[in-house]
Amino acid sequence: MTSNDFTIYPAIDVREGRVVRLRQGDYARETRYADEPIAVARDYAAQGARWLHLVDLDAARVGHYTLAPLLRAIVAATDLRVQTGGGVRSRDDVAALLDAGATRVVVGSLAVRSPELVEAWLLEFGADRVTIALDTRRDPRGVWRLPVHGWTETGGETLDALSLRYAQAGLVHLLSTDIDRDGMLAGPNPALYAHLRDLAPALSVQASGGVHRLDDIAAARAQGCAGIVLGRALLEGRFTVAEALDVAPC
Repeated sequence: MTSNDFTIYPAIDVREGRVVRLRQGDYARETRYADEPIAVARDYAAQGARWLHLVDLDAARVGHYTLAPLLRAIVAATDLRVQTGGGVRSRDDVAALLDAGATRVVVGSLAVRSPELVEAWLLEFGADRVTIALDTRRDPRGVWRLPVHGWTETGGETLDALSLRYAQAGLVHLLSTDIDRDGMLAGPNPALYAHLRDLAPALSVQASGGVHRLDDIAAARAQGCAGIVLGRALLEGRFTVAEALDVAPC
C-alpha cells in the first residue's frame, strides 16, 4: 500500500441532478449545494485536480447508473480522469461506464454479495479499471463488517476476508470508508487504514469519510494510503483542491 504517488480525489455525489452530501449514507440527512455538477467538476479541474470521484446516488432507487450523460460531459469539458459508480450490477454495466469515459468503475454492494463475479471483471477489464468499495463499520466485538444496500443491511463477509480475497485475485484499488465517519467532518479513521495496511500491504487504498482539515490528508498519506476522497470539506470551503494538492502533490 506504499507508493510514491498520492492521489487527491475530489468527490461529487449527485442526486436528482444536484450536488449533495449525505451523512452516514442517510438520505434523510442530505445537504444540497447550489452549483451544478459540471460547474463543480470544472472548478476542481481548474484548481489542478487530475481525478474526480463521481457517485450516482439515484442508482440504488432506479436500479441502474443514471449519470452517463454527466460523465460524458465532464470528460469532454475537462482533463479529469473519472472514477465513478452506483448501481453497477453486471458486466455490461462496467463496459458501458468505461465506454462513456470512466477511467475506473467503482463496484460496491455487488463486490460484497458476489465476489466471484467481480473477480472475473478484474480479469476481463484489467485491475486498473476497477475500484472496489468496501464500506465498513466496526461491530461491538471489533470486527469490521460490510453493510450493503445503502448501508442498511450487513453482508455476511468481513472486511478482512474480502480484502484478502480480492488482493489474491489481483485487485489494485480499494476504497474503504468508515461509515460512522462519513459526512461527519470528524476525520478519517486511522485505525481502519492501519489495519488494511497490515492486512494487505500490496493494495492501493483510498481513504474516505470525515475529512475536514488538511492535516487529515497528510495523516492518510503518512499511514500508507495511496489516495484520499474529499467531499463535504471542499463543498463547504474548509479548504480548496489547490490547498489539498499542496499538501499531497500528485
